[in-house]
Amino acid sequence: MIGLTVGWSSVLAVTAGHATLSTHLPTAALTAVLAAIVAVIILCAFGVVAQAERLADRLGDPYGTLVLTLSVVIVEVILISAVMFAPGGDRSAARDSVMAVSMIILDLVIGAAMVIAALVARRRHRDAQQANRRGVATYLSLIAVLATMGLALPRVIGAHGTLSTPAAVAVAVVTIGLYTAFLVHQLGSGRSDFQEVDHAAPRRRGSVYPSRADGSVRSVLLGHRREIALRAVVLMLLILPIVALSHTMATLLHDALDRVGAPVALSGVLIAMIVFLPEAITTLRSSAAGQMQRVSNLCHGALLSTLGLTIPAVLAVGLITDQTVVLGESTVNLAFLAATVLISAITFSRAQVTAWAGFAHLVVFTAYAVTLFT
Repeated sequence: MIGLTVGWSSVLAVTAGHATLSTHLPTAALTAVLAAIVAVIILCAFGVVAQAERLADRLGDPYGTLVLTLSVVIVEVILISAVMFAPGGDRSAARDSVMAVSMIILDLVIGAAMVIAALVARRRHRDAQQANRRGVATYLSLIAVLATMGLALPRVIGAHGTLSTPAAVAVAVVTIGLYTAFLVHQLGSGRSDFQEVDHAAPRRRGSVYPSRADGSVRSVLLGHRREIALRAVVLMLLILPIVALSHTMATLLHDALDRVGAPVALSGVLIAMIVFLPEAITTLRSSAAGQMQRVSNLCHGALLSTLGLTIPAVLAVGLITDQTVVLGESTVNLAFLAATVLISAITFSRAQVTAWAGFAHLVVFTAYAVTLFT
């Protein structure tokens, strides 16, 4: 209710003050207004994730994490589109945002989750159980393929990192097809690959959701249809203020970055931080509860959804509006991403989680963050 009230009140305030916001604001006023809008968007994003978590609690894994990740992707597409297609917008915002999401998820969040899981397990005098390695292997292999399609291929065959219309259509169709095939596998015959290995591990209420392997999702939908429908409506009502405020945020953000001479890529990093902050908190809570498969489902699933849905959606918007979309990534960032996937494959292949594995991910993220300013 707080999110709905603040979100829609902010939409009314921005609408009423549109003429003032369209002028050249003083730097202090620009900073204050931009910070306020970002804070409201984050608040609404937390509300979206909170409703998605309650739906996930009813549906169980892997359906629960799918609801969460799809909710995050919707918010991400909205913000990226606003930044890219606003007047004077950044045509590389999708590339920068997807790259930032990749590094934040695979290195910063997963690295911190591994350190937390290992330290909590040591304090409880037990081993930190690893995630289901078959599920993680599926995630990482598809992440590598989709990242190559979405970020590396445009650099190789595109002009200045952009794809021709036939190539953009082909990339979007193949990407969506591969992601759809994965969903069919995850929700069907491969469902057990994405459920906790150690069901005896301690569970913390509110941070871990049950795995429904008995095919009872349909009965849950029928038995709780009023609650599920209401939460879905609230979720959409929380997304709408994000849609309404994103255009104003994009315009002010572009102006603010120009004034301070900040790297353009920071707009993508900001979008990534806004989008994944609520889910990152859920991930760290799950790691403290020792549920590393939950961590994998949230992080790897979110990144796979970003690559499988966000890039095709942005390409589609670009084709429809006849706007240029720059996706080709730099050699340095592609090297960071390749190293991250390799390290992830190694760290998740171990039977137990170690803090040293988490530190390796954190060091890679630190190196990536340094390159943003050089």
